[in-house]
Amino acid sequence: MFGKQIGIDLGTVNVIVYVRGKGIVLQEPSVVAISRLDNRILAVGNEAHAMLGRTPETIEVSRPMRDGVIADYVVTEAMLRYFISKVCGRFERRPEVMLSVPVGVTSVESRAVRDAAIQAGARVAYLIPEALAAALGAEMPIDTPTGNMIVDIGGGASEAAVISMYGIVTASSIRVAGNKLDESIASYVRRKYNLMIGEQTAEQIKIAIGSALPLEEPLSMEVRGRDQVTGLPRVITLTSSEVTDAIAEPLAAIAATVRSVLEKTPPELVSDIIDRGMVMTGGGALLRNIDRFLTQETGVPCHVAENPMTCTAVGAGRGLEHLPLLRRALETT
Repeated sequence: MFGKQIGIDLGTVNVIVYVRGKGIVLQEPSVVAISRLDNRILAVGNEAHAMLGRTPETIEVSRPMRDGVIADYVVTEAMLRYFISKVCGRFERRPEVMLSVPVGVTSVESRAVRDAAIQAGARVAYLIPEALAAALGAEMPIDTPTGNMIVDIGGGASEAAVISMYGIVTASSIRVAGNKLDESIASYVRRKYNLMIGEQTAEQIKIAIGSALPLEEPLSMEVRGRDQVTGLPRVITLTSSEVTDAIAEPLAAIAATVRSVLEKTPPELVSDIIDRGMVMTGGGALLRNIDRFLTQETGVPCHVAENPMTCTAVGAGRGLEHLPLLRRALETT
């Protein structure tokens, strides 16, 4: 009996697991709740996410991944062990795992991800650049000598890359993504309305009424928070045009990264990209009008992949099937 082959998208916000032959089997927030009294792990994933910002002093809820890389090694290892054991039975052979890492991480950061996976129960751990995994998952023809451009906007990092012949030609990443959009919304509400809101509320606002460009029919929603002046709870109504203003700055930074990749791309590949357009993946691609915004900023047509959230995990799993061809672009144990 061969061990399972697993692709893991180890994200700042979500961990998504793909098992070869089964598809996506698990999608949970990368959050861990730890007891401060005896350093025991109390909850992982959805259960821990429900506790964010709602715990007593004795329980600490943390995100062990920050900006796409490991911030807390011990907790990440425990989280990976939990997710791998959830997917694999106790008596099965240890699985082969492929994890995605952002383009441009240091060797120390990438080694930490690999070691954590081995410690958590993987037999072999391969690392695949996130952009390459996302392109594989979005079923782009990256095996051909043509230019394929992918823009992956996650929770902690955004990256843009041009891929040809299973390899990355040019790439750039910036640590501005979904989380920064949430922070911008929270600080905008704090500046304009003197209202303190939590990160979960900011994320709900982004999902419910957020848009990269002004909408023809503006949306609005009620936002509850704590008044900074009186210290008491208060409710305000926020419109989608205000959210568009709030997130303009981080979006401009993401657009600048995409532009910088296009500037470094060889002219032959640029002509392919103009024909085909670029493909967007990651949770950030679900923001309304983000494709139109990037088309406007770069002049290159932009499409959102079919299931943008799960592309990277699917691609990491498929990467195990194409191992001999991908060897050049991968780091292995």
